[in-house]
This record gives sequence, structure tokens and C-alpha cells, in this order.
Amino acid sequence: MTRISAVVALALALAAPTAVAHHAFSAEFDANLPIRVQGKIVQVDWINPHAWVHVEDVKEDGSKQVWQLEAGTPNTLLRRGLTKRLLQPGTEVVVRGYQSKDKVCVPICSGSGRDITFPDGTKLFMGSSGTGAPRDGADPTEPAKEEAQSEPKEDE
Repeated sequence: MTRISAVVALALALAAPTAVAHHAFSAEFDANLPIRVQGKIVQVDWINPHAWVHVEDVKEDGSKQVWQLEAGTPNTLLRRGLTKRLLQPGTEVVVRGYQSKDKVCVPICSGSGRDITFPDGTKLFMGSSGTGAPRDGADPTEPAKEEAQSEPKEDE
């Protein structure tokens, strides 16, 4: 019986999906490196723990650079109105956010998206709240800076 239990336990362990660690904003992105990416969506990865929106930014000289921009969870994006129909490849968007700390852009740049603006002027928050990202007013659910500063700390 012990041998069968060990085999079953091993099989379950091998069949379990690999967990990806959730990270704090400051572990990967730099609040002092704001970015503004404008271009067409080329791909959207609806995966947990964060969705990724890939945008091809066209620079002033005509060259192109693809940015992979981290967003909130797929469920959070859907609740905010960012649906698969809205985030279609070919859609022109402007994304404000923050660049990765490593600043590497080969073969693509990486950043954390805060908000996304569509051609009709619709602007939606696409980031992750409560991860240490700067409070910049992009998240309509975050308290105002004054409220956040007056909240008691957990250890008080």
C-alpha cells in the first residue's frame, strides 16, 4: 500500500500545474521610468496571474518596437470592460505605464501597463492595484493620495 501511495502522490505532483509566483510591482518595474506606447495591438495573452497586451509602437523615425505590457488578471480586465472583442489585434491604442527595471528591449521591450486609451477616447485602467505600483490616479478604485496617507498602518 505504501508503494501505491507513493506512486499516486508522485503522479499527482507531476500532473499539477506549475505555479507562477506573483510579484510586487517594484520587483520588476521602475516607477521612475514612465512610458507611453502608441500603436496597434499585435497580440493579447489572456493568462494568469497577469494578462499581457503586446503593442507595436511606431517611433518618430518610422522604426517599430514591440512592447509586452503586463496588465491585471484576465478576470479583472473583463470586469473593467477590457474584453477580447475590445482588445483585438490591429486596434490602435495608447498605453501609459512603467518600463521594466532591466530596460532591455531586445527582442521586445517590457513594461507594466497602467491605462489604455482607444481611438474613440475611451480610457480604461488595465493595471494591477495593490502591487506597489505608483498611485497616479489611473486606478479609479484606489483611494486618493490624501486618503491613502491618512490611513493607519497595519502595525499601528
